[in-house]
Order: sequence, then structure tokens, then C-alpha cells
Amino acid sequence: MEHTYQYSWIIPFITLPIPMVIGGGLLLFPTATKKFRRMLSFLSVFLLSIVMLFAINLLLQQINRHSIYQSVWSWTINNDFSLEFGFLIDPLTSIMLILITTVGMMVLIYSDNYMSHDKGYLRFFAYMSFFNSSMVGLVSSSNLIQIYFFWELVGMCSYLLIGFWFTRPVVGNACQKAFITNRVGDFGFLLGILGLYWITGSLEFRDLFEIVKNLIYNNKVDPLFVTLCSLLLFSGAVAKSAQFPLHIWLPDAMEGPTPISALIHAATMVAAGVFLVARLLPLFRVIPYIMNLIALIGLVTVLLGATLALAQKDIKKGLAYSTMSQLGYMILALGMGSARSSLFHLITHAYSKALLFLGSGSIIHSMEAVVGYSPHKSQNMGLMGGLTKHVSITKISFLLGTLSLSGIPPFACFWSKDEILSDSWLYSPIFAIIACYTAGLTAFYMFRIYLLTFEGHLNIHFQDYSGKKSSSFYSISLWGKGGSRLIKKTNSFLTFLKINTNKRASFFLKKTYRADLNVRKSSSTFHISYLNNIFFPYPQEANNTMLVPMLVLASFTLFIGFIGSPFNQEEEGLDILSKLLTPSLYFLDQNSKESTDCYQFLTNATFSVSIAFFGIFIASFLYKPVYSSLQNLDFLNLTVRKGFQKILRDKIIYLIYDWSYNRGYIDVLYAKSLTSGLRRLTEFTHFFDKQVIDRIINGLGFSSFFLGEGIKYLGGGRISSYLLFYLFSIFIFLFLVVPFYFNF
Repeated sequence: MEHTYQYSWIIPFITLPIPMVIGGGLLLFPTATKKFRRMLSFLSVFLLSIVMLFAINLLLQQINRHSIYQSVWSWTINNDFSLEFGFLIDPLTSIMLILITTVGMMVLIYSDNYMSHDKGYLRFFAYMSFFNSSMVGLVSSSNLIQIYFFWELVGMCSYLLIGFWFTRPVVGNACQKAFITNRVGDFGFLLGILGLYWITGSLEFRDLFEIVKNLIYNNKVDPLFVTLCSLLLFSGAVAKSAQFPLHIWLPDAMEGPTPISALIHAATMVAAGVFLVARLLPLFRVIPYIMNLIALIGLVTVLLGATLALAQKDIKKGLAYSTMSQLGYMILALGMGSARSSLFHLITHAYSKALLFLGSGSIIHSMEAVVGYSPHKSQNMGLMGGLTKHVSITKISFLLGTLSLSGIPPFACFWSKDEILSDSWLYSPIFAIIACYTAGLTAFYMFRIYLLTFEGHLNIHFQDYSGKKSSSFYSISLWGKGGSRLIKKTNSFLTFLKINTNKRASFFLKKTYRADLNVRKSSSTFHISYLNNIFFPYPQEANNTMLVPMLVLASFTLFIGFIGSPFNQEEEGLDILSKLLTPSLYFLDQNSKESTDCYQFLTNATFSVSIAFFGIFIASFLYKPVYSSLQNLDFLNLTVRKGFQKILRDKIIYLIYDWSYNRGYIDVLYAKSLTSGLRRLTEFTHFFDKQVIDRIINGLGFSSFFLGEGIKYLGGGRISSYLLFYLFSIFIFLFLVVPFYFNF
């Protein structure tokens, strides 16, 4: 075991040769490097698999021997200052290493096919390999400055991968938005590190916790300053884990390729903020009010993310807001002192959400075969529906992830989310009510995504793939009503209505259709056009390279939750997860229990599952047509009755829809107050500099010039005149200034 620990420092560097080889090859030998692209991608997967084997070995040793290993070496030494780098292996590191490597491997295998036709195939794998190295280095760091170093590297990789398709202006804006938002939190993180080093003289975790604890208990440090430093440290986690109010970058980050959404923005990098708070939890616990603030930020993020996911049309952005909400659950649990339940949910959510994102990538991949490459169409759930019998394996995998995230037993997220909800009742009934309400919203919006995607019929090109004439609510057909009867099925292709291509006017039908009521506040008119003898294929299932990683993640989603199940307890009353976390010196769970009351567990589970089923029922009623008499009615027509129902439609539903679809108006608020405010401040500063400062300086120059010219003519060249003027000035000074001085 000691031999393995001694060489564990090499783990972050195992995958580093891939970006170096690809980067150097593309610069020096681009043609030859591109010929070996499949071999280089295989090598990246192979090297990450070696890291995974190391991680599994370290985890088994942690479970069996309960030991913590730390290796530190000095990097720079200058008088009293010593900067050290090191490698720390404890339960938290072991958990994160397993998570990073397993999800990373599945995403790399999946990406081989997903990015196969992209010109930046090699560049993508170089970025991903460099990210994996940086992420492994981050979770195994032994001090704050080393964490910050890798913290910035993973942020840089995120920026590069979000802007991977940088030729699209919206992608450039998205990566810049992510970069600037994270810089706000990272700058606060750096200030917090420097502040703690100033009062403690150390950046090592073990020394830092002990010194701060002694300083606070002995009243040798200003509590306000320590609180400020802790808040600055927490700001880094707020930005990286997309917590309110620095959450605005995450939905825009979905402009990048879907595999990076699964790895970076669902399972690993966004979890780095949760990892940081868990690592610094012993520090936060001894500082007044910090834990309460962390719990409050987590609760606000939980509710905000769930409400903003309710009306999103882009499937990836809906999942992004779901990620934001689930990360809020983890931060909430850490603020309540429940480190075990937070880390448990981190594990279960990572596998479930990675599965959902890879499933969404498979859906987008199949939709592009029908509508062509267009993010506005291939990712729009309003243009989906009826995909069940065409992408059945993707549908089953996506359903498993949806059930897990909704909190349905025995799937993974049920066990962890139920534990957080139980701990919230012990912490605060108000927090518990909001957390339980959000659990119902989670089940609602997740099944909304599922039903809009797989049920009903595919609205694009009028094709009814499910064999039904009804449509899902909010399933938007851009071409209006009545078009489905114009389409014929020919084997596996769509045959469009033949027209005379010699006449330009015949490309468009004379009759026009207004957009459905589902396209709210839209009065534009859409024309139906049909091209001659052009065939469009049905959506097709992805190949095995994409399906196998999804099935592996689906198996994790099914079984990973049992590691923390109360029914999986040994003789000492601890499950595997609790046994793993017990020896850690860096976080001790205040709310952990050595044994679980089965009756209490079943009571809590029944309550949480009932909430989830209620959300599923509402989603099924609103988004899946049940009654034939309602098949041609949209969602708003269902609520149009009389009196209260009209008020419900006009006031409540529109209000909720507008709030959710417009992202809570938070982006607009930032644009008006920060972006526009800074622009106006810059313009005012420029005006003040040019019109005031420059004119004052120029005026002084001109006045000194004219004053010099005037004084020049006063000189006559006679010394007696100069002496007379000098004596006269002294007399005036004595006559006016001296009496005034003595009077006071």
C-alpha cells in the first residue's frame, strides 16, 4: 500500500502527453497527425483507463485500511516563505478520482463517434485530456494555492471547450460570459487565500484548520476579517458550481458540444465547487454565520434552478438548470453540516446527469439527420416527440436517468436526495418545505422533458412517428396546423409533396398558416414549402460507440445508490459510504447516524416519493394527451374555462411561464445594471477625462504661458526697482498678515 501511495503523485500526469502530442503534431506535422487521429483518441482513452485503475486501487485501500496519505515537496523557498506542492489521498480525494475517471472514460468513448465528422476532432480530444489531467490534479491537491492553480486550468479548459465552435457568434458570447463570470468568483477565491495566509502563515489544509481554530477560540484574530476571508473562498465555489447569483453562465455553456456538457458541466467541473466547500468544511464550521449563509445560498439555488427549468425549450438548457438546482441541494446539505449526504448526492447525480446529457446528445444526433445541423431545431423540444420507436435504447436510458433525478426508488438519486430532505427537517422546517417543494418541481420538469421528447409525435416536417394525430402540449410546429395530412410514408423516408419546380411561385402554397397558440405572443405568418424529390430519413438510433457508454452509465444509475442505502449496513451499523468517510480528518458529518431507523426511513421515503409522483402526474396530465376530446387543444386551452380558470391562465400561468422562459429576468437585470452601467461609467469617465481633466491641465499650461509673457514686460533691468518692489511686498505682508495672525 505504501508503495502505491508513494507513486500516486504521477496520476495527474498520466494523461498529459496526449494534449502535448496532439498540440505539437498539429503545429509541426498537421497532415500526418490527422492521419493518426483515431489512434490518438484510443490512446487518450487508454491512458485515462490507467488513471481509473489507480483510482480504484486507492479507493479499495481507503475502504480496507482507513488511512490518509500526504506527500509534500518544496517548490520555492525564500526566507520565511515556502511554497509547497503535494499530493493528498483521503476519502474525499478517492471519491472524486473515481467519479472523474469513470465518467471521463465514458464521455471520451462516446465522443469518438459524436465528434467523428468534426474538423476539430483532435483538438477536442486534446482539450478533454488536458481537462482530465487538471481535474485530477485539483482534487488531489494538498494546499489552497495548488488547488487555485488547477482551478484556473479547469476553468481555461471549460472556456476552450464551450467556445469549441468559435465561428458561431453565439458560441463566442457564451464562452466569454462563462469566463468573465468565473473570473469574478475566482478573484474572490484568490483574495480569500491571500487573507488566510496573512493571518496563519500556512496554506496546508491540516495546519490552516488548526491555526484558524486556535486563533478564533483565543480571540487573537478579528472574527469579521476571518468571516470575510471565508466568504471570499466560498465565492469561488459559487461561481464554479453555478450557484446564485453567479449561475448565469451555465445555461449558455450548453452551446459547446454535448459530451463536454456531460463531463464538465454536469459531473466534474461544476462539482469542483462542492468539493471545495467539503474540503474547507472544518474551517467554515468554526466561523459564525458562514454555515447558515452557505445553506441559504444552496436553498435559493435549488428553488431558482427548478423554476427556471420549467419552460425551457432547449433540451440541454433544461438539463443545465436541473444541474444548477441539484448542485444547490449539495451546497444546502454542506451548509446544514451533512457532508455525507452532500457527497452521496454528488456521486449519484453525476452518473444520472451524465447519462441524461449523453442521451440528449443521442437525441440531437438523430434529429440532425432529419432537420440538418441546426441547434435551434435539433435541440428544440418543441420540434421533437414520437421518438420512442426510433431511438428505443436512448429512450430507455433517458427514462432511467429521469426516474433517478425525479427521486423514484430504487434509482440512484432517490437514496441521496431522500437523505438530504430528511436532514433538512432536522435543520429547519422552512428549508425542508422549500426543498420538498423543489423535489416535486424536479419530477415535473424532468418528465416534461421526457414527454416532449419521446411521446406524442414529431412535429418537424409534419411527420407523425408515433402513429398518433395528437400533439404534446407546447410541441410547436413552425409550419402551422393541417400539414400532417400532406405527408406520405415511403419506407424509412419522408416524401414531400411534389410540385412544379419550373415555377417560382409554386415553391410556396398560396394558403398561409399562423403559428399555433403554443408559440406565444407570435403573430408572424409561416409559409409551407415543399422541395421536389427530396427525401429526409427517419431519426435513427446511434451506433454502439455512443450506446455502450450510455448503457454503462445507466447501470451506475441503477445500482450506485445502494452504496449509501440504509439496508446496506454492516455489523457496526455503517454502510459502505459511511465507512469510507469515517476516517477523514477534513470533514466530520454532524448529522451522521450510526444506525438508521427503518420505520423513519420508510416514512420519509413515502413522503418524498409521493411528492415526486405528484409532479410526474401533473407533467403527464399537461404534456401527454390523455383524452381524445383534448387532442387538438394546447396547454393554455385546457385551462380556459370560466372565472378562476381565466384568471389562472392570464395571471398565474403566463407569469410563471414568462419568469421561467426569461430566466427570471436575472440576465436582463445584469445587462441593465452591470453591463450598461459599466458602459455609462466608462463613457462618463472618458468625457470627464477629455472635457474636465484635459482642459484643466491645458488651461494651466496656457495660463502659465500668458503669465510668463505678462511678467516679462514688468522687468526693466534696474536693480533699484526690484528692491523697491521687494520692500513694498514685505510691508504689505507685515501690515495685513501679521495683525490677522495675532488676533487669532
